[in-house]
Amino acid sequence: MEKIIETPCGKIKGYNCRIPGVTAFKGIRFAVAERWKYPEEITGWEGIYDASSYGNCCFQPRSFYNEEENLKKVFYYNEFRKGETYNYSEDCLFLNIWAPDDADEKSRLPVLVYIHGGGYKGGCGHEKPFDDPIWPKKGVVAVTINYRLGPFGFACLPELEKEAGHCGNYGLYDQLTALKWINHNISAFGGNPEQVTIMGQSAGAMSVQHLCQNSLAKGFFHGAVMSSGGGAGHILTGKAEKNFGFWSEVMKLCGCKNLDEFRKVPAEELFENWKKAQKEVKGGTMAATPVKDNIFITEKPEPLDIHYMMGSTSHDMMAPILYSMAKKWGIKNNLKNYVWFFERMLPGDKNGAWHSSDLWYWFGTLPNCWRPMEKEDYVLSEKMSEYLCNFVKNGNPNGGNLPEWKPCTKDNKKVLKLGKEKTGMGKANMAKLFYTMLTTKSVGE
Repeated sequence: MEKIIETPCGKIKGYNCRIPGVTAFKGIRFAVAERWKYPEEITGWEGIYDASSYGNCCFQPRSFYNEEENLKKVFYYNEFRKGETYNYSEDCLFLNIWAPDDADEKSRLPVLVYIHGGGYKGGCGHEKPFDDPIWPKKGVVAVTINYRLGPFGFACLPELEKEAGHCGNYGLYDQLTALKWINHNISAFGGNPEQVTIMGQSAGAMSVQHLCQNSLAKGFFHGAVMSSGGGAGHILTGKAEKNFGFWSEVMKLCGCKNLDEFRKVPAEELFENWKKAQKEVKGGTMAATPVKDNIFITEKPEPLDIHYMMGSTSHDMMAPILYSMAKKWGIKNNLKNYVWFFERMLPGDKNGAWHSSDLWYWFGTLPNCWRPMEKEDYVLSEKMSEYLCNFVKNGNPNGGNLPEWKPCTKDNKKVLKLGKEKTGMGKANMAKLFYTMLTTKSVGE
């Protein structure tokens, strides 16, 4: 079944997805951007936009090798991408929307926008955990987005600063532009632009934190969810000028004498020399991440006074640190913050509750997973997606017959524990988390 709606940009055609009663609009171009220039929002198109397939992902390291043969990265390939086909390009600013079949401008449904992780250098908005989320069945319009990554999303050069007045953070500006497009267009899909929540995991969670501390983003969302990265956004963030030397070296390795030549370097050549420079320049491995540009990220950012949900997993990367950060960030900033701790040992292997394992449960996409999920997994996923959708609707995850979830405060240091056992308030065993961190290498990209 097809559905054509009228948006401020023009007509668009959506299609039925895996979930009965939900229409998917895939691969919607929300912006365009030349290399190392800030994005321009799309305001219209000709004819009827065919939203039947996902758009391009940003070029990333995996674009140039066979993932099945890279044993260091094969875990996440098997988990999230095996059997799927992805198209990669610099032209990657696309988003995806899922809405109830009967939603229209009068519906005014709350909206949840997801920003993927991947260390600011990988990932996309339509990997298996994000494909057909359950949220529209619970009265929430779902959106996932792509943004520029690695050298395309976070390069810094004095020439770029001179050209635009600031440089870097192109990927973050892509995210902001996606939120603007959503604000201007989501009503046509049945969404309420005044009731938008943003969610991210890992680098996506840190992106959410940066958006929550950015006056430019004020008014485009009203709640935030951060998984395995909440409270950690400042860790990877230095001054833009500190990365000038690294990117000048990349430009030199590419054999370019000026910015115009550098902009024309083929993507694979750029990635090869970016990788080479990381080995040759001190601190190079951190030179494709957000920077303090004094516009998007300032020296003393202050978080928006909205409601938050954040948490981590028991076998996360730096599990005890992420757990503590999620608790402390809300308390420090005197914000209402609902903190979770996911400890379900996923069936199928012995990696435990690894970094990003909770995504299957929040999205309600367990049927997309290869793992031999058990009845308890579906019960847990139903609880988690219900908490999440309640939060998007009300700024409070509680409701129905769900166990009470209290916000983390100076007086209440307990968090909501999510696992195979009974869901409820409690505390993580910090000694066990440190032991796991020191003795077990966490899976991650």
